[in-house]
Amino acid sequence: MALKDAAWHDRMYNNRALVPDHADHFAHWKEASAQARGRERCVLDVPYGTGVNETLDIFPARRPNAPVVVFIHGGYWRSLDKSDHSFVAPALLDMGACVVVVNYALCPGTAAQPVTIPDIARQCAQSLAWVWRHIGEHGGDRTRISVIGHSAGGHLAAMMLACRWSALGRDLPSDLTRHAMSISGLFDLEPVRLTPFVQADLRLTPEQVRMASPALWAAPQGRQLYTLVGGDESPEFLRHNRLIRQAWGARAVPVCEDLPGLNHFSVVSALTEPGHRLHTLAAQLVAAS
Repeated sequence: MALKDAAWHDRMYNNRALVPDHADHFAHWKEASAQARGRERCVLDVPYGTGVNETLDIFPARRPNAPVVVFIHGGYWRSLDKSDHSFVAPALLDMGACVVVVNYALCPGTAAQPVTIPDIARQCAQSLAWVWRHIGEHGGDRTRISVIGHSAGGHLAAMMLACRWSALGRDLPSDLTRHAMSISGLFDLEPVRLTPFVQADLRLTPEQVRMASPALWAAPQGRQLYTLVGGDESPEFLRHNRLIRQAWGARAVPVCEDLPGLNHFSVVSALTEPGHRLHTLAAQLVAAS
């Protein structure tokens, strides 16, 4: 990619500036999430560790031995919360899944406890390890765990496919999760490092870029990643969606699509709309797990 200046990076990556009504999307997510928690059975703020924000919300399966979907929220690794994303649970429950919505620490953390993107990736891996060990208590089948993430969460979902689970625990299987969906994900963090409005919080280093850029890695064997992006998103987000298929190949990334008429925020809502292509693909992912 040719070098671009700081202003170009901010234009390409500042989704709130690109979507003037983004606050309306956030308000809808919050309201729909409160309704979901009020309507569905849920177990909230379950600790998966002892660190900052290491909690998750569980929406138990309606039937036993259900496939499990772990949802990882976005917010450029520096904002938002699992409580803003409970709204995804009802649609996934209707697909027959047990749903887990994960929290993680946000960049930059504090002077005493700084937070980096590799730190967040480790937290997400720890949350999946917790799910594998405990989700049977909530009706989930631990051998059928898939991951869905949006934006920063889409990046983290891809990272989970390449995790070396044995490094987290000898009891964990090498194929703890085999299927993931990345919605508007980012797969090469170098341009993010060059984007001033987020780099102030992320404080990415070249080493961290190498550690946490899935597009720089070999494709994980025996894993599949579905990648989707809103057709109205910036050229850079459209490029990232193509990039991971170019890097990992069509076998590892069998679905790589732009969804017409959707921006960076409306694309998440499409996950909850029966009949929408994104909803259909999520149901396929759940069934394949």
